[in-house]
Amino acid sequence: MPGLLGKKIGMTSVFSADGKNVPCTVIEAGPCVVTQVKTVEKDGYEAVQLGFGEAKEKNTTKPMLGIFKKAGTTPKAHLAEFKFDEEHSLGDTITVEIFNGVDYVDVVGTSKGKGFQGVMKRHGFGGVGQATHGQDDRARKPGAIGACSYPAKVFKGMRMGGQMGGDRVTTQNLRVLKVIPESNLLIVKGSVAGCKGSTVIINI
Repeated sequence: MPGLLGKKIGMTSVFSADGKNVPCTVIEAGPCVVTQVKTVEKDGYEAVQLGFGEAKEKNTTKPMLGIFKKAGTTPKAHLAEFKFDEEHSLGDTITVEIFNGVDYVDVVGTSKGKGFQGVMKRHGFGGVGQATHGQDDRARKPGAIGACSYPAKVFKGMRMGGQMGGDRVTTQNLRVLKVIPESNLLIVKGSVAGCKGSTVIINI
């Protein structure tokens, strides 16, 4: 599916035609440069690799420098592959204008890292026991996590405390509210996973 790489700017709100305040996310979508064109003959599949964001040449490996040099562009910080219906050549620039006339998009981002969290925050548990009369130490505990002598183990997948966040999250069917080509901005309804300044992938 076609798409672009972008950067999450932040959240704001806009008023709809009927006067409702709509929360939305502002994304700097592109411009992206075609750094590679994958073909069935050479690679076994068809795809277009796009580069987004500038990277220092000293921090880029020599094989990647060769790829960027062949495409006639500067080193890029982020790469992703997309499938476009139309053909593209090395060095082509794809802008946010590909979203003109598009009603909905899917946005892939990396959720904020929360560190080690308990079951109430991580899984939405309600807690156990009463919250007073000397029972405060049990209020946020998970309760029993297994049976007794049989099966005498804790099953895999048991919801427990642990590392939360930092996961790849896809938010589907976000309505496109506005495309601003002169600023490379895409405004979508609702929230997108990730912190401000994080890189996201927008798929049509």
